[in-house]
Amino acid sequence: MVRKYKFGAPFETEAVTADLPLCSEPCPYGTVDTASGFSFTCTLGARDVVYGLGEAVRGINKRGYEYVSFATDDGNHVEDKRSLYGAHNFVVVAGTPSFGVFVDCPARLTFDIGYTRQDTLHIYSECADLYLYIIDGGTPYDIVRQFRGIIGRSYIPPKFAFGYGQSRWGYKTPEDFRTVLKEHRNTHVPLDMLYMDIDYMQDYKDFTVNGENFPDFPAFVAEMQRQHIHLVPIIDAGVKVEDGYPVYEEGVEKGYFCHNADGSLFTPAVWPGWTHFPDVLDPEARAWFGGQYRVLLDAGIDGFWNDMNEPAIFYSKQGLADLAETYREALPEGEDMALLRVAQQGAWLAGSEKDYARFYHNVGGQMVRHDTVHNLYGYNMTRAAAEAFARLRPQQRILLFSRSSYIGMHRYGGIWTGDNRSWWSHILLNLQMLPSLNMCGFLYVGADIGGFGSDTTRDLLLRWLELAVFVPLMRNHSGTGIRRQEFYQFEQPEDLRHVIRVRYRLLPYLYSEYMKAALGGDMLFKPLAFVYPDDPFAPQVEDQLMLGGEVMIAPVYTQNAAGRYVYLPEEMDFVKFLPDGTIAEQWLPQGHHYVEIALNEVAMFIRKGRCIPLVDAAEYVDALDLGTMQYLGDKTAAYELYDDDGITPVAE
Repeated sequence: MVRKYKFGAPFETEAVTADLPLCSEPCPYGTVDTASGFSFTCTLGARDVVYGLGEAVRGINKRGYEYVSFATDDGNHVEDKRSLYGAHNFVVVAGTPSFGVFVDCPARLTFDIGYTRQDTLHIYSECADLYLYIIDGGTPYDIVRQFRGIIGRSYIPPKFAFGYGQSRWGYKTPEDFRTVLKEHRNTHVPLDMLYMDIDYMQDYKDFTVNGENFPDFPAFVAEMQRQHIHLVPIIDAGVKVEDGYPVYEEGVEKGYFCHNADGSLFTPAVWPGWTHFPDVLDPEARAWFGGQYRVLLDAGIDGFWNDMNEPAIFYSKQGLADLAETYREALPEGEDMALLRVAQQGAWLAGSEKDYARFYHNVGGQMVRHDTVHNLYGYNMTRAAAEAFARLRPQQRILLFSRSSYIGMHRYGGIWTGDNRSWWSHILLNLQMLPSLNMCGFLYVGADIGGFGSDTTRDLLLRWLELAVFVPLMRNHSGTGIRRQEFYQFEQPEDLRHVIRVRYRLLPYLYSEYMKAALGGDMLFKPLAFVYPDDPFAPQVEDQLMLGGEVMIAPVYTQNAAGRYVYLPEEMDFVKFLPDGTIAEQWLPQGHHYVEIALNEVAMFIRKGRCIPLVDAAEYVDALDLGTMQYLGDKTAAYELYDDDGITPVAE
């Protein structure tokens, strides 16, 4: 049962697609107070587990910390971070009884989940204009499925998007991409996508290509396509301020950028220097910005990733002016410019909340201050692209994912979890985000394999890949200036080749389970307790997940480990893909086990009475041959395979 409550005059986020009546009865599971902002408070039982919040640090069980929904460009994903790039305001309290809470509020919202008091869940915001949804009935898994039923179907990418992708901030020329492709094809390491970070652009201008490096970009795209490679360029939120740049000039002429309170254009600085932000909350401006993707679509591009769309701000003109004024009297003449240069490096002004309160959106003729709807920007930038693709390429699925998001964006694209690090703890963080994101509708998700920042190591990259073979978005991505982490940068590259090839062997299963989850409003990754609700130990397991209907994954995520302990809720088939191409299977009874998993082995567990399909590996998705299919697990079981052409949109 879903109860919908309305407080004040909520901004219509369109996160919920179902037409639900308003509830006039008191909230049955907590106390709501709107005397000063919004507050929801309830008591937690000693053994209650709290699931959800999508993209957030810490474990699957979110109890014991405070989380703030305010989309933030922060690449330092450590345990004390309260905000990351997304805002996913849905939690499920698993107790007696169990219930779900979704607060549809696009402004800053805080979830104090046993942080101030261990026995109290407190959700609060200065904003009192919002919708509150309370969901009850059945198990936590039932509650999630009800929630998924009211927010709409998850995005379905093209099938090639389930292949392996290689990326690095620093690929600048056709030769950079050709080199990566050559290394893959010459050594038969599968590859479907090469990602283009900001260096492909002309002076970091959206929807442009560096003419010196790519004098005939459509020809280069076609060259890659002939070798079964999809180029996936990045698009940033800020549009460069530059006379003669058509996107800038048209946006100014038609009033499609965000404004200051006095009607002047808000001018922040991001990668291109001074920029304007498209007003993607205005339907007309959103359609205009989405239409800009056409120039790359017409060049043959069929995939994009949207970045810097929290939106990220390095500093703003007004912010610099305020800083200069503050310190002008305290500094000797001329030294304020040195101060500003420090500020320009982001030391003081990056992501300033004062900047987020400076600019406005035009929504139905009303000026809406950005910080009151901040969490919707990345969602609507990605929506702009997806709606344009539906107009411009109605018979084709386009790959699309974003850094920032809000519930509702899951209908338009996927997400990657941003600028992580080459830390062992981030393998576990990657794993623990998966079910939380699935709860909020985001199925096409992934993390930067090997870590975006810091220097990776061979063993860390292998262990991360051994998790990533099961994750829909499988992309190795790293930042500029750090150690390169393409597979061929390390000794014994055949081990990395083996792991990546396992992904392609499993792809019919992964694609089938993804499509079943998307079409059925289900989760692809589930905590063990969702599948085994009567198992008293299952809620305590934080480093294993159920995948689809048949598989459990339990990756190794600690340095120098030769294996790990696992808990099996039932008898399972312990499967290892060995580096010589063979497969080892061993049925293990219910209970606790230590299992050995070598650095060059991929392990998983198949449930009793279940089986999964497996095919021979290929060098790209389109070359997979279902005629080579065999089955792992219980040989007497049957499996329902889902397959399609991977390109045609799937009807609602």
